[in-house]
Amino acid sequence: MRTSAGTRIVLIGAGDVGVAYAYALVNQGLCDHLVIIDVDERKTWGHVQDLNHAVPWSGHGTRVTQGDYSDCADASIVCICAGAAQKPGETRLDLVGKNVSIFQDIVSQVRDSGFDGIYLVASNPVDILSYATWRIAGVPSNQVIGSGTILDTARFRSALGEYFQVSPTSVHAYVIGEHGDTELPVLSAGSVAGVPLPVRLAQSPDGGESVSEIFRRTRDAAYEIINAKGSTSFGIGVGMARISRAVLRNEDVVLPVSALVDGQYGRDDAPAIYIGTPAVINRRGIREVIELGLDDTEQGQLDTSADTLQQVMDDAGVFGL
Repeated sequence: MRTSAGTRIVLIGAGDVGVAYAYALVNQGLCDHLVIIDVDERKTWGHVQDLNHAVPWSGHGTRVTQGDYSDCADASIVCICAGAAQKPGETRLDLVGKNVSIFQDIVSQVRDSGFDGIYLVASNPVDILSYATWRIAGVPSNQVIGSGTILDTARFRSALGEYFQVSPTSVHAYVIGEHGDTELPVLSAGSVAGVPLPVRLAQSPDGGESVSEIFRRTRDAAYEIINAKGSTSFGIGVGMARISRAVLRNEDVVLPVSALVDGQYGRDDAPAIYIGTPAVINRRGIREVIELGLDDTEQGQLDTSADTLQQVMDDAGVFGL
């Protein structure tokens, strides 16, 4: 895998999520060249012009252009946000058939360009599409990163920060599993301002009873936001920019992403799947999956989440890609 290709990022799919990601990249100056590819060429041209007009006040020198798959050849990251969007009343898993077919075309063209960098996947269902990308691209699994539970974890930390009246940056707790209805919070390994989360919850006025409602709001936030404004974009856009920064700056930082789990979490006899888990991210992609120590309840919830993904993938023929 090339590790010195510069700082070109290619974004495929300029919908709400893709444009939010592009804006975050420009605002933070994370790459010196951002290429955008989308089937709606006229609208993409407009996004490119608008983003370039933001550059003079960004404090950075990012160049934004409209491009095609040949631009992927020397890119450091190709981020895929294309595909059918989740509609009101749909779950992320409802999108499997439509988006796997779309990804077969997209990833094949990226692969055939000669790209050998990091694939960053944000389209839903992100765990299944990350697996599909890995199989279609034919690269080592470390080179495929799904956005996973990075947004769910941010939502959960934000809600816990509000509950404990501290900054979310002082809350350390992960949401893992499917980015969807079967995800779970890992309370046993969490902390707030250095105090174990179970201790802080036990000390709270309601004895921690509110945590179930806090997590319900975390899990269902996407449905409520989609019903209100049609899509979610800003949170996931910045989350993907955070992953990109970890890659480009070789940070070795731990982030909750969708990574290949192959034997971890007691799944020795189960097929390898992509699923949300903390992982060490650096210039080579996923350096290491971090296996959290789960209590019995959490282990059972994770098994259910993984089994749900596995069944959907089996029914859709994804393992045969």
